[in-house]
Amino acid sequence: MRTPRIAALLILMGLTACVTPPQAPTAPASAPATAESAPATQPPPPPAPPVIPLPFGEAVAKAADTLFSGAKVSPDKRRVVLIDPLIDGMTGEQTLATRTVEARITQLARNRYPHFDIQPFSVENLKKNPLILVGTFTGVNRDGKTEGAREAFRICLALADLDNRVLVGKGTARAKPEDVDLTPLPYYRDSPTWGLDPVTEGYIKTCQASKPGDPMDPLYVARVVSAASVQQAIAAYNAGRYKESLNFYATAMRAAAGDELRILNGVYLTNIKLGQKQAAQLVFGRIVEFGLDRKRLAVKFLFKPGSTAFWPDQKVSGIYPAWLKEIAARSQRQNACLEIIGHTSRSGPEPINERISLLRAELIKSKLDASAPSLRTHTIANGVGSRENLVGNGRDDLTDLLDRRVSFRVIDCASTHS
Repeated sequence: MRTPRIAALLILMGLTACVTPPQAPTAPASAPATAESAPATQPPPPPAPPVIPLPFGEAVAKAADTLFSGAKVSPDKRRVVLIDPLIDGMTGEQTLATRTVEARITQLARNRYPHFDIQPFSVENLKKNPLILVGTFTGVNRDGKTEGAREAFRICLALADLDNRVLVGKGTARAKPEDVDLTPLPYYRDSPTWGLDPVTEGYIKTCQASKPGDPMDPLYVARVVSAASVQQAIAAYNAGRYKESLNFYATAMRAAAGDELRILNGVYLTNIKLGQKQAAQLVFGRIVEFGLDRKRLAVKFLFKPGSTAFWPDQKVSGIYPAWLKEIAARSQRQNACLEIIGHTSRSGPEPINERISLLRAELIKSKLDASAPSLRTHTIANGVGSRENLVGNGRDDLTDLLDRRVSFRVIDCASTHS
């Protein structure tokens, strides 16, 4: 199929149980109360021992060994395993770190567990009754929570039997941050918007909110064929094969009915790379509608760190006026009221971060209002500083770009007049 026809097709498709404590025997009226007659109390359970982060390579090996050695499958039967590429558990992005984890898992399986046959994650290989391996790599603080300063990375691996849709293995570990490269792969670096669509959320749940014997997330299972096409499209884009990438996105869009943000972002990017600007603009409009329909849209406007100025490189920020025009037009068309929320990375004092984030939101509001004057009474600006960081490493580079985002939330129009 020729590229213009594919682009047109893609656009038209639019894509606590209450337990009563034991009662003391009732003492005779004449008998004084004694200490022995008081209800017995149980001491609180001891706190769980802290999880000690390991060097990156050791942590990956520990999680993978636990996964493969404990998998509930027959060691006498060789099973095909497809790795749906690992992602960041907060952002859904693939990075150099997640790709390294995947490569090390593959090598370990081939060296130590020959009854697992690791093959590429593709539509064709899904026909081989495979096991599916999913995994997340997530920055956490010292308490294991995804907030504040990230001091380690939680590795979560899950192995599922696609035939009966049940998890058969799980492996976890925690890695030290040294030697971890969070640089996003090209598709994720270039994508204009961010958001966890339901399929990506299902992937994360299948790994993180599960144990062996649990079912896979049903939506993830239903979309596993389109997921394979998406990953082939992303791999082609990352390699600079943009026509091939667009073909894979066309297949994925037909399988997913066009309602996955990562597909829409991919169609936009490949059209941009192929010089099809009009098609790309129309697809970006669909991306905006996707976000408005789901009440939230996060656009990756890149600001200079500690500033309200856009990144000066026109190759990066030159497209921003077109994005803002499309956001204004689609919001006006839907008569949507928006809360514009500015974010910053965690570098710098938080009072200053909060001020900068508000100023960024106000800048975007002013540009939208100028493009569509009726939005003046339909938008409000707020800043949350670094309280909603997704990456949280405070490096102010490409690795924490998503922490310097601006998001749009559809709100009750009465809120814009309060």
